[in-house]
Formats: sequence, C-alpha cells, structure tokens
Amino acid sequence: MSHKTYSTSGLKSTWPMLKLKKLLIISLLIIPNQDGMAQNNFPTLGTILIEDPTLQQFLDPQAKVEVLASGFKWSEGPVWVKDGGYLLFSDVPANTIYRWSAQDGLSHFLSPSGYTGLGTYSDEPGSNGLIINREGELIACEHGDRRLSSMSLTVGGKTTLADRYQGKRFNSPNDVVQHSSGSYYFTDPPYGLAQKHKDPSRETPIFGVYRVNPAGQVSVVIKDLNRPNGLAFSPDESHLYVAQSDPEAAKWMAYPVKPNGELGIGKIILDATPALKSNALKGLPDGLKVDRAGNLWASGPGGLWIISPQGKLLGRIDLGELTSNCAWGDDGSVLYLTVNGYLCRIQTRTRGAGW
Repeated sequence: MSHKTYSTSGLKSTWPMLKLKKLLIISLLIIPNQDGMAQNNFPTLGTILIEDPTLQQFLDPQAKVEVLASGFKWSEGPVWVKDGGYLLFSDVPANTIYRWSAQDGLSHFLSPSGYTGLGTYSDEPGSNGLIINREGELIACEHGDRRLSSMSLTVGGKTTLADRYQGKRFNSPNDVVQHSSGSYYFTDPPYGLAQKHKDPSRETPIFGVYRVNPAGQVSVVIKDLNRPNGLAFSPDESHLYVAQSDPEAAKWMAYPVKPNGELGIGKIILDATPALKSNALKGLPDGLKVDRAGNLWASGPGGLWIISPQGKLLGRIDLGELTSNCAWGDDGSVLYLTVNGYLCRIQTRTRGAGW
C-alpha cells in the first residue's frame, strides 16, 4: 500500500457488530527471554489490545514487539527464506530489497528491485510484495516495471512471469501468493503509479486481482474491488482472503476457491471502515498472513489485527505507526512485521499456515 495514505480508526463486522472495547491493555516495555527468539537488547514498541480472551491461545499478552532495524522510507513485503534462515523485505520508495538475519543483521540484497528504467518514475518505484515459490525462487511484485517477476536466489537474473492482461499493462502489482497448484494470485492497485489512479499511463480500467496459471496464462479473478491489496489463502486453500485499502470501504474479503482456480462470490469477513471514522487510528487494511488455526494476522488501522476465521476480532497489536505487512519466520512461530520505517518481530503461540 502507499505510505502516503490516510489517517484512520473504528470497526464493524458483517457477522456480529464489534466495538473496540479494550478488555486488556499491555504496554510493551520490557525484553523477555522467549522460546522462539534469542534474548536481545532490541528496543520495543506497541501495545497489545485483547478483544477476546481466545487471543491468548495464539499470543502471549506479555509478548514484546522488537525493533530489529529502522531508517527505511516504507518497509513492505517481508518473506522468510527457509533455505538460509533469513528475511527479505522491500523498501518500496528506495527501490531496494534488504536482507536481515539474527546472525548477520541488516544488509543490502538487491537494487534496483522494481524499477529498472532511467530517471524518476514515481514516489514508490520498487518491489512490494515478495514470496518464495515452490521452486525456491524469489517472486516479486514490481511497481515501476509493472510486472510479476521471478529470480533465482543462487544465480540471480529475473524472468517476467506476467506484465499485462489482454495486451494492457498492469497498474503496479502489489502483493502475491502461490496456490499449491502452482498458480499465482496477485493484486494490482494504482499505488506505484506517479499519479496513482489518475495516472495517464494507466492502460487497464480496473484494479484487479489476477491469476497466473502454471502455463503462464493470465486471467482476472476479481474485478469489483477498487483498492485490492494484501492477500492470503486459508490453511486448506478453500478461500482466498483479500484486503481492501479503500478508506470508504476498508475491509477484508473471503472468496471461495473453485477447483479450476477461479473464485466464487466473496463476502466480507470484517469491515474496518467505522474504525477510520470514529477512532484516532492510522492505516488501512494492507498485507496479511494466516496461521495454522486459520486466524488472519492482518495489517490495518492502528497496527496488526488478529481476526478469527469466522470474522471475529480477537485483538490488535497497536503499533502507533502505519503497518504494511507481516511474515512468519524462524520456526514458523515468529511473526516479522514491516512497520512504516521499521522492521520488527514478535513471538507468537501459534505457527504460520504451512509450517
């Protein structure tokens, strides 16, 4: 999502009506010795807000959000590389991918990451969402080059997986997931264009969600969202969750996945629009991941929202900063967070789907 977005707050579900009753507030001030992470002297930030006691099955109320690195323009798209034990993430305005590991700390990984042209393209030209595919390659959503690309982590060299649909270039691919069939699903909002939705270089009239099948054929699977952003599959891949970062319709959607890879009619899991209107929260629905129990760990107004598969808000990690995305790492129980200009992590009591 764009780092120059909206200030926000409030909340509503299409299932039950939810209110932000702060049942428990835990300030993150001390550094613990937690099982999944070595004890360190990293600074911490944030507050855990428990809306439903069920949250404590998945997150220790005493868990701390550690700040691992800072100074980025807009950190995004974290992905854990299991074969190597390190994290990659984008700094979108800087057109750069960084690498972080507990052993080596922060280092430069790739630049340019999403725009290989000359001169200034936009304020967000770089790569955004990143994943490691089933072959161990890095898959990147590239704003400036307006494509979905793949790159070997051992020999380098990029290949374009898709850069247009029916002859028309994408806007600025934002986030991507891969289905077990090998197909990729990715979102295409306008955030990487110089003038966003008003940019004269736009070629497609929609801000779609697309599918690229193993043969390289591109199809549009969602065309009725005006700001599709983060996305993730349920653990059994029966549903695709999509975040919409529209301040007038900020919500998380669930779409049934058909056997042929197409999507059925979506329904709202949780509507955060009232949070943008009634509370002093910053941010919009953006990147998300799912744990093995099916809960959504989703960036949204105020930080990170933890939402049950039934659409119930279990709680929030209030980070006080615009929060873009997250990724499971280490043994699958540590959640890495890209938070404005920071890279952070928190130990959970669950593991990511697929771990």
